[in-house]
Amino acid sequence: MELPLVVGVDGSEPSLTAVDWAVDEAARHGLPLRLVYASLWERYEGGSPSDDPEQRSEETRVDDVVDSAAERARRRDPAVGVSTRVRPEDSVSALLHEGLSATALVTGSRGRGGLKGLLLGSVSLAVAARAHCPVIVVRGDPAGLAGAHERILLGAGDPAATAEAVRFAFREAEARNCVLDVVRAWRRPAHETTDQSAPAGVPVRLHEQRASLLLDALLRDAAADHPAVRVRPDTVEGPARTVLLKRSAAADLVIIGARRRKGHFGLQLGRVGHTLLHHADCPVAIVPQHE
Repeated sequence: MELPLVVGVDGSEPSLTAVDWAVDEAARHGLPLRLVYASLWERYEGGSPSDDPEQRSEETRVDDVVDSAAERARRRDPAVGVSTRVRPEDSVSALLHEGLSATALVTGSRGRGGLKGLLLGSVSLAVAARAHCPVIVVRGDPAGLAGAHERILLGAGDPAATAEAVRFAFREAEARNCVLDVVRAWRRPAHETTDQSAPAGVPVRLHEQRASLLLDALLRDAAADHPAVRVRPDTVEGPARTVLLKRSAAADLVIIGARRRKGHFGLQLGRVGHTLLHHADCPVAIVPQHE
C-alpha cells in the first residue's frame, strides 16, 4: 500500500495553501492524503469531555480546523482519499513522527502562531532540517504555486547528499510531464583568481569540465530509469544558493538533497537549504540522504 502524503494543518492561511498544493501533488502521484493537526491540549486533557468552557472551546477549535481542512481538500479533488489525524504533541514532534510512515511531508511557510514578517516559520524549518522523509515547504509566487512554469529545478550538490534527491526529482518531473532542469554550481579556488602565471581560461575550463563530468555521472542511472523525462543539465560558476535562488523564479519546485548523519540530532540543513526555504519563489523540497 502506498504511504500517504502528509500535510500539517493549523488553520492558518499558509497551511491552507499547503493543503491545496498537497491535494494536487497527491493526485499526480496517486497517493492518499493525510491531514495532521498537533494539539498539546489532547496530551494534557486526554481528549476527555470537560465542563471547563475554555477546554470545550479548544476542542471545538481543533475539530473545526481539521474538518474545514478536510472539506477543502475534498472539494479541490474528490478523487483523492483524505484522512485526518490529531496528535497529542507539539507540531514539530507530530510531523516528524508522521514522516516515519509518509511518502513526504508538506508544510506551509508559516503557522498560525508565526509572526507575519517572518520569512519562514520555526516549525517548517525544524521539520525540513530533521525529517527522515522528503519535506516540501509550500511557498513562493502564484505562478510557482500553480505549476505554471512546467519546470522542476534540481540543485546537484555533493554526490554523497544528492542521490535520493535525484531520484525524487526524476519521479516528480515524470509525474508532471515537465522539464527537469539540473544545475551544478562550481567555484574556482581563491588562489586561482590571482594567479597570473596560469594560461588565461585554462583553470576555468578544467573546473567547468569537472563539474560537467560529475553531473553526468550523478544523473546517468536515474535518466536511464526515466527515459521519458526531458533533462536539461547545466553547470554554472557561482555560489549554489545564489544560482538556485535566481532560477527558482522560473520553476514550480526546487529540489535539493540534505545529509542525515547517524547519531546527530540537531538541525541538519546547509546554507543552500536555509536560503531557499526563506527566499525561493516556488515550493522547496528537501530530500534527505541517510548515511
